Amino acid sequence: MSARSVKAKQALSRIGELAWFSLPVEVNPVFGYSQVSYMGWRYQLPREGVAQFIEDVVRELQTQVEWTLDRTRRNWVLLPSRILIEAQGLEDPAFANVVHSINVHDQEFCSTAQTDLELIIQRLQEVPIPEG
Repeated sequence: MSARSVKAKQALSRIGELAWFSLPVEVNPVFGYSQVSYMGWRYQLPREGVAQFIEDVVRELQTQVEWTLDRTRRNWVLLPSRILIEAQGLEDPAFANVVHSINVHDQEFCSTAQTDLELIIQRLQEVPIPEG
């Protein structure tokens, strides 16, 4: 597990116990190009207001791209809004195809999203967690 994955998992675990977590690697291990950043997770028992809290934290940051917390499926996914728009949701294979296309054709966007995600993770590590 990468240092970024460890930090992200710790940050999300501050808010609730994780049942599942995934964060794709930053660099494609075969071809060596940067990959667009997004992360998925599921809480054991998500508390009321947790999703809104995370959305508010992300919205308050000065990110370079717009981010969305997609909760339409069992696992939550925090990702650049561009991916959801171009893929028209998280349905396969459109989601995987859009991510691959961005990875291959828009390295600047990938780098920007990686920088943003680092900022988001850092903020989630620092922000006071509401009681509840």
